[in-house]
Amino acid sequence: MTSLAIPSTTAAASTTASTTSGTSSASAAAGLTQSDFLQLLTAQLQYQSPTSPADPTQLAEEFADITEVDGINQLNSQVSSIVSSGAAGQIAQASSLVGKQVAVSGDTVSTNAAGSAQGAFNLSSAASNVNVSVIAPNGTIAGTIQLGALAAGQQNFSFSGATANTQYTYNVSATGSAGSAVSVTPYSVYTVQGVNVSGTAPTLNVAGDATPIPVSSIQTVLGGTSS
Repeated sequence: MTSLAIPSTTAAASTTASTTSGTSSASAAAGLTQSDFLQLLTAQLQYQSPTSPADPTQLAEEFADITEVDGINQLNSQVSSIVSSGAAGQIAQASSLVGKQVAVSGDTVSTNAAGSAQGAFNLSSAASNVNVSVIAPNGTIAGTIQLGALAAGQQNFSFSGATANTQYTYNVSATGSAGSAVSVTPYSVYTVQGVNVSGTAPTLNVAGDATPIPVSSIQTVLGGTSS
């Protein structure tokens, strides 16, 4: 770019810009903001010599650099929008669980209005004999469910005739064909009543427990609830 009638400091900056190749200009652009480019361009146009105006080709390159920086800013905004939509997707996924029974780590089951409930647990290996003892809130045995031989993996059980809308606990006793104990992982089963979106991530409001449970804690979904 030709010399411009501007103060010495600005002139030096302009002369340096005029001798920089297109590749160097793009590299310098990466370290400047869009506001910096606009300020430099305004200074060049304001102080250019009427008899020797700024080179249109170089101005076009500078405009291209500004556009590149602006494009990067727009891309960052789009990425932020994608992240935000992920949260919306979580809410939609959580909403689909309303009315379903979900299992999380624990050993509780909550009866419905008819006094029945469904539970779940996981067997580490196949068992030849499995029994479930249901324990009432006062600590007494409310009933025993004999499930017999079961394969390894997730298993479900159900019971009825209990007190309506009450939380029970349970124990699972499982033995293998050789009489040795089989490891059992119990699950607490809840019916999802609603979705809570007041926190940073959606949680589930469930029947029988005042504390919402995180969606990430769900081990399995058992299906619809029976009323």
